[in-house]
Amino acid sequence: MAQGRGSASHVVALGIALLCLLLLCEIGEAAVYTVGDSKGWTFNTVGWPGGKRFRAGDVLVFKYSSTAHNVVAVNAAGYSRCTTPRGSRVYKTGNDRIRLRKGTNYFICNFVGHCQAGMKIAVTAA
Repeated sequence: MAQGRGSASHVVALGIALLCLLLLCEIGEAAVYTVGDSKGWTFNTVGWPGGKRFRAGDVLVFKYSSTAHNVVAVNAAGYSRCTTPRGSRVYKTGNDRIRLRKGTNYFICNFVGHCQAGMKIAVTAA
């Protein structure tokens, strides 16, 4: 028996192809994380990344009072010493969205004493 354009096997193949495409799109979506969860970006946030799996392209949302805090993307030395290396990017809107790059991403608040009080995170993205 001859099969025409609308045969069942073509429909099934098309369905499987569309399903695969949808799965790939779902896998490719970046996750969005609010740093500190409901508490936001505040003191003692240093342990917040624990147990989470981050990927390059995921977005961190830092929510905080812009008159009391900021977010500074620093290198490993700036993170461990709680210092702001020259050229570091400073965010200060109170609702900052930062896309993770592959590797370890370091963030601190550079208001006096805040980083030392645990207002810093190191996030490793695969």
